[in-house]
Amino acid sequence: MNYNTDFEMDFEDRMVDTAEIPSDGIDADNPLRPRTLDEYIGQEKAKENLRIFIEAAKKRGESLDHVLLYGPPGLGKTTLSGIIANEMGVSIRITSGPAIEKPGDLAALLTNLNPGDVLFIDEIHRLSRAVEEILYPSMEDFAIDIITGKGQMAASYHLPLPRFTLVGATTRAGQLTAPLRDRFGVVLRLELYTPEELAKIITRSAGILGIKIDEEGALELASRSRGTPRIANRLLKRVRDFSEVISDGVIDLKVAQIALDKLEIDELGLDQNDRRMLNAMIKYYKGGPVGLETLAAAIGEEAVTIEDVYEPYLMQIGFLSRTPRGRCVTAAAYEHLGYKAPADTAAAQGSLFND
Repeated sequence: MNYNTDFEMDFEDRMVDTAEIPSDGIDADNPLRPRTLDEYIGQEKAKENLRIFIEAAKKRGESLDHVLLYGPPGLGKTTLSGIIANEMGVSIRITSGPAIEKPGDLAALLTNLNPGDVLFIDEIHRLSRAVEEILYPSMEDFAIDIITGKGQMAASYHLPLPRFTLVGATTRAGQLTAPLRDRFGVVLRLELYTPEELAKIITRSAGILGIKIDEEGALELASRSRGTPRIANRLLKRVRDFSEVISDGVIDLKVAQIALDKLEIDELGLDQNDRRMLNAMIKYYKGGPVGLETLAAAIGEEAVTIEDVYEPYLMQIGFLSRTPRGRCVTAAAYEHLGYKAPADTAAAQGSLFND
């Protein structure tokens, strides 16, 4: 299997990047977003538990306990927060950790909530410490203390809040402070989707968008979507463009394969950037170990981009490993890229883990 490793693409433009882009239709009115738990495909364990918690809260006439959703990006955390609000029959306010810069910003959001409302904070691990301090009593006691003025003119006001449900979402649960994490009564982890689940999502999305797709075409798209619905829906829209030109608008197995090959997304969902990084490690560093900063300089990317964008999926599928000495390419990656893995690859990597 030969790949052109000289072709470069900015990671912001990657079809398989899990970050949101405008073409994903990320607003709350996106027609592809499920509105109820029955419409939501996958995440059966989390969905089953959430259904029970919601039903119990409704029977008691109470607001749902605070919910923390964590897992890789693009798995439906924002969608699930909207479903929680719909199932509870309340309104939802959506914001993100970086957008709440000052305690006053959070106070304004909280005081404008109605009883039972859902406040969704995406990237909640990026809240500042000052904002977090205001959030603690609001989650636990449903009240906030605001201090106005300075010195002798300072005055403290105790403001009661309506009982609300905070839904926090994070891709880095380990970066949440313990006091904040402990105040969530419901903690749910979202897992990567199976190809079969993604095929159902793609078929549903195709029906909403008026795209003709058969079962084999949907499964082919699903198998290259890296276990992520956001990527699956993005690929569906792009493959639709190919189908309208070469097959009268019908996506079957052959059209899906042609389109995804043109987009340089292989059968495991790797794009040219993933392969470029793995090729560089194999050719220049004999598969590793190689340090993060050295690797970043070799392929012309920021270290944080490699760590947040490239590495997670490559590690999930067993193509990359982190060791105390640096990153290593696994024998499975050698085979996928058409290289013969050195005989001592497995043994060498095993010894690195033991060091």
